[in-house]
Amino acid sequence: MIKNNIKYLVVLALGLIACEPEFDNPIEDAGTYSSGEADFSNYVALGNSLTAGLADGALYITGQENSYPNILSKQFAFAGGGEFTQPLMADNAGGLLLNGSPVLNPDGFNRFPNRRVLVFDADAVPIGPAIYTGAPATTEISTNLEGTFNNMGVPGAKSFHLGAKGYGNITNLATGRANPYYVRFASTPEASIIEDAVGQAPTFFSLWIGNNDILSYATSGGVGVDRTGNPNFQEYGNDDITDPGFFDTTYRGLVGALVQNGAKGVLLNLPDVSSLPFFTTVPTNAVPLDAQTATVLNTRFALYNTQILPRLALSGVISTEEAAQRQINFVEGQNFVTIVDESLTDISTILQSPAFGVDAQTASLLAQLRQATSEDLIPLTSSGNIGVDLSGDGTLITGVSVPLGDADVLTLAEQALVERARLSYNATIEALATANNLAFYDVAADLSQAANGGIPFDSGVITSQFVSGGGFSLDGVHPTPRAHALVVNGILDAIKATYGVNLPSVNLSDYGTITVSNEVN
Repeated sequence: MIKNNIKYLVVLALGLIACEPEFDNPIEDAGTYSSGEADFSNYVALGNSLTAGLADGALYITGQENSYPNILSKQFAFAGGGEFTQPLMADNAGGLLLNGSPVLNPDGFNRFPNRRVLVFDADAVPIGPAIYTGAPATTEISTNLEGTFNNMGVPGAKSFHLGAKGYGNITNLATGRANPYYVRFASTPEASIIEDAVGQAPTFFSLWIGNNDILSYATSGGVGVDRTGNPNFQEYGNDDITDPGFFDTTYRGLVGALVQNGAKGVLLNLPDVSSLPFFTTVPTNAVPLDAQTATVLNTRFALYNTQILPRLALSGVISTEEAAQRQINFVEGQNFVTIVDESLTDISTILQSPAFGVDAQTASLLAQLRQATSEDLIPLTSSGNIGVDLSGDGTLITGVSVPLGDADVLTLAEQALVERARLSYNATIEALATANNLAFYDVAADLSQAANGGIPFDSGVITSQFVSGGGFSLDGVHPTPRAHALVVNGILDAIKATYGVNLPSVNLSDYGTITVSNEVN
């Protein structure tokens, strides 16, 4: 039998400590610091959730206060930096309300639930991340905040959303043409994010955008469409990959608007998804089997392995390489999950023909079936779908006798689509930094280092290990306060090299990692 159900939790060392950051960093000896060729008197940050400070699956006040732009503004204050304002949420719970009620998906689930926290059982043993229940959400979407805001990070925004008029119009929410976070602080219903940013006449800016142009495809397990070659964004679905050519045109327009009045700035590139614990925490060999169960399963797949697949290859329906790829074998111990791979030939129809005589249900299960390899990635949110007994008697178990669906795995082929687009986006970003004499921060290199050995600092190491690594919050995608501080230091190095800026770095030890209890201040 299967020894353990795979659950959405991670056991970590009990010695893990997370703390809130310290903000009492006084400005001393300001005369020893310099803005160089830059002017920090009016700093505006543009981007998505990474810029806004979203963490643990939600936007909340403490996360916003720990956003890299807010931390960076405190360093800019050493050399003439002005006030830095943010469209703060109403609480630290993190959820959103529309007219006093949660915003629901068509399936009835809350689209914007509270943040996640790490919870423990009665014996103080960590159970795993769970939605915070200590307080209700109080942030009302329909309440538009007055004034202008230096942090223009909008969770969920893609590159082309920054120039989209009506993206802050509450009447467009129902059609998906508006963003609830921007609705809260758009200057007018028809304003665009870039218009609101440029309208503040920034003297310095940061731009970190483009992650969602590929990330939504990746986090959905590749259920979207690669739109490479199609610049018509009106045809795009939420989980589609943005055409690199359209990204280039869009990004050029954003940079052009920001520098038109002589503003200096810094551009940040996009990390590899394999650097994110959202994709690296759940192993593909996640199914533990005893010897008896493995034997029973192999018996059930024997006909498929030894007769059906060879006959399909011999008749030319599939290649011999695909026949080998589709072999299903189980052993005692850890086993690779079975998955649906849409790049494989759909053999369901031919299996139901008289030549094979396979019943419809079995043919459907075998249609595009294979076992995962170590190169496939299982999203963190799909871990709970592994080992579910659909039959009640152990004959239909997801990830074993029933493959995981397309949304539950990011195959190597799908990863290649994401990476191809990312490399193109990053080439655009770096080229425009050079062409416009802007600073460029290779944040992708730092996150890669965090995923491959870690980044040492004075009191430890930041890694991409889920929960315990210190670099990523409990959603597995967004940075912790400590990682935001790391980004700040990377930006400071970049603007020093480009503009001769002399500013103090931040102490990573002053910034915490995750919230380890249901006690949220």
